[in-house]
Amino acid sequence: MIKRKKMYMRRMLLFVAALAVVLSSPLAHGSDWTIDSSHSNAQFAVRHFMVSTVRGTFGTMRGSVTLNEEDVTKSSVTAEIDVASVDTREAKRDEHLKGADFFDVEQHPKMSFVSKMVEKVDDTHYKMTGDMTLKETTKEVIFDVEGSTTPIKDPWGNNRLGGVATTKINRTDFGLTYNSMLDTGGVTIGEEVTITIDFELTPKKEEAKS
Repeated sequence: MIKRKKMYMRRMLLFVAALAVVLSSPLAHGSDWTIDSSHSNAQFAVRHFMVSTVRGTFGTMRGSVTLNEEDVTKSSVTAEIDVASVDTREAKRDEHLKGADFFDVEQHPKMSFVSKMVEKVDDTHYKMTGDMTLKETTKEVIFDVEGSTTPIKDPWGNNRLGGVATTKINRTDFGLTYNSMLDTGGVTIGEEVTITIDFELTPKKEEAKS
């Protein structure tokens, strides 16, 4: 009887140990990644005078990704941008964008995105739904994401992932309503803004060489 109890206890200990290994594995909880800000950027494009497109970037972006390799739809993303880092290659325009007519960076220095759902289209295409917050206004947006979930090794042995995410928003939904009418009809600045995020990821806590 005692021998059977010892065998039972041993089996239970082995089961608990095996369960602990499974629960602590990357496939069970997902692997944690950090946005490599030096190799990532956020771009936007908006119509100007209804005849051309003005493009700009935000120079400072940070964030993290939890990637579930077993089921990508259970992955999650959080990202944040310093709005004052806006750059359209025209100093006066950038100052206007930073002011109260547009981003009002003194009162609202950050914009953020927090994912809520990931849908798989195919092995390299996904749709990511989440909340974008700008000027204290939060709206749901959907990004089309293209990229592989299989990491590559750079020349220094660091794991890397990457891809591109795109979406379109109406800037007036976020309180960016400034505009003026043209004598010929239409408006100076389009309301639809195309956002493109080129991102590169490195494992969290791993120091990657440039």
